[in-house]
Amino acid sequence: MKLIIQIPCYNEQYALPITLKNLPKKIRSIDTIEYLIIDDGSTDKTIETAKKNGAHHIVKLPRHSGLAKAFTKGIETCLSLGADIIVNIDADNQYCADDIEKLIEPIIENRAEIVVGERPIDKMKDFTKVKKFLQKFGSWVVKIVSGTNIKDAPSGFRAISREAAYSLNVFSKYTYTLETIIQAGLSGITILSVPIRVNEKLRPSRLIKSIPSYVNRSLITILRIFITYRPLRFFTIIGLLFFIPGIVLGIRFLYFFIVGNGAGHIQSLIFTAILIILGVLFGILGLIGDLISKNRSLLEDIQYKLRKHL
Repeated sequence: MKLIIQIPCYNEQYALPITLKNLPKKIRSIDTIEYLIIDDGSTDKTIETAKKNGAHHIVKLPRHSGLAKAFTKGIETCLSLGADIIVNIDADNQYCADDIEKLIEPIIENRAEIVVGERPIDKMKDFTKVKKFLQKFGSWVVKIVSGTNIKDAPSGFRAISREAAYSLNVFSKYTYTLETIIQAGLSGITILSVPIRVNEKLRPSRLIKSIPSYVNRSLITILRIFITYRPLRFFTIIGLLFFIPGIVLGIRFLYFFIVGNGAGHIQSLIFTAILIILGVLFGILGLIGDLISKNRSLLEDIQYKLRKHL
């Protein structure tokens, strides 16, 4: 069984040697372990550092494209290199590499196809109370939307089976963490989380430049992927928020009309018509979105087969 540990990098010449040094050389039930560096358009000596410190494979993106693109390129490369299991880990040595064995265990035992490392958020000293709250709240939202039980959704420390990797698609240009969990949950891919340890912080996060920006982008990602996979449910809910009040107002108008006081409530009748029309329009959008979603599912099946046989 072949394990490839992929590390997306952007200007990591100082942290990367520590990260590579801590990666496991042997793991029970794994025959081959290789390290893949995805250089996301670094302007420092990241590539030279990777070569000197034992990286087996290096892929360089032509320009700085963001974490999501680097992650996706890494998955594609790992599949082409024949990986049976792919582990994604950050280049800043945030995650304890000794826990990789724990991370891949559910995949080896066929209990999961994707495993996410759950950090001890409450014990992390560099996380403020606000950040801890947002981390837990965001993970709760992802849990509700995806139907999974992942307690640390933003964690980038995760293991992916070859079969699951064939099916993964990342639409966001910002990050892959939330999107892949929601996609897995809504697509029926078995996903679990396991507790892992973290190391002392080497540098500030580059992904979270400000909490408001991170929250805004995360909410947009969650909403976008949910609409992509469950358009009928989303637009039906929105439609009902207009349709039901419209029906209630319509019944109210009929009551006044029957008792002979309808002339004084023409505005209610107009508002009723607007609400019901909007509700029906959102329902139609849901049906159209559902048809598009079915077509997307067919395209994903084709993509899965193409990836598997390339």
